Amino acid sequence: MIVNKESISAAFVGIKATFNNALETAPSQWQKIAMKITSTTSQNDYAWLSNFPKMREWIGDKRVDSLAASKYTIANKDWEATIEVDRNDIEDDNLGIYAPQAQMAGKSAAQLPDDIVFALINGGFKNPCHDGQYFFDADHPGVDADGEKCSVSNKSNKPLSAASEGAALAGYGAARTAMQKFADDQGVPLNIRPNILLVPSALEYVAKTLMTAERLEDGKPNLFRGTAEVVVDARLTSDTAWYLLDTTQAVKPVIYQERKAPVFVDQVDLSSDDVFMRKKFKFGVEARAAGGYGFWQLAFGSTGA
Repeated sequence: MIVNKESISAAFVGIKATFNNALETAPSQWQKIAMKITSTTSQNDYAWLSNFPKMREWIGDKRVDSLAASKYTIANKDWEATIEVDRNDIEDDNLGIYAPQAQMAGKSAAQLPDDIVFALINGGFKNPCHDGQYFFDADHPGVDADGEKCSVSNKSNKPLSAASEGAALAGYGAARTAMQKFADDQGVPLNIRPNILLVPSALEYVAKTLMTAERLEDGKPNLFRGTAEVVVDARLTSDTAWYLLDTTQAVKPVIYQERKAPVFVDQVDLSSDDVFMRKKFKFGVEARAAGGYGFWQLAFGSTGA
């Protein structure tokens, strides 16, 4: 093939098509536990997370909730994946060797939100959320039923177990009860409804047993059958940690912030330095995005150890 502007353009049409097909068809499940916020600037401020909105009786003047003085800001990050194409491969009609790389780049671009969201879950025991505490923590500031300040926990170290009624109650049951008792800044329950049991591959069968079996391993009736959907993801790095989430609210436990969706880019200028000096063309993908935590009240995490 003669390498000129027209042949280069034609050659990259196929590469781009392969990339876009992979981008559109790659499996993804971040939407099950996170919400997408479209960003229009370099960063977004989520000070509004300091208040969990809830209706209250209107007596006298309305009570106006102000935003907390502390800010929770998520700055967008740049992401990329780049692949070189040797000019000789274009001359020799050998571009087929780049199809798998274009396909992998497209799949990786499609799963960028998954990578960001599940990394946040992995880091939830050590990364702060909007109240300054770790997302999964024993000391979130709260208010009890008497209006007194108290510490609220959305964290435990109990294993996820279907071995017995006692083990299931101590782990999954206790987490479910704790979430249902989470209250607003007036001590009124928030009506949290845990519906997602998120686990790593190592806990898949335990979780599915707990959610589907009629009886537990000790023969006792399974009180928790059908109470949550099991979501399994290999990106979760701990073999023992598990998470219970409420994704029924308008705000989700995790935020995926998108400034620029993944887009195919290429460098095919015959006069570029890379082509002249090294006979290399380039193609790849670029994106701008980041992630953060929503309301901690919508999540409960256990280290399981």
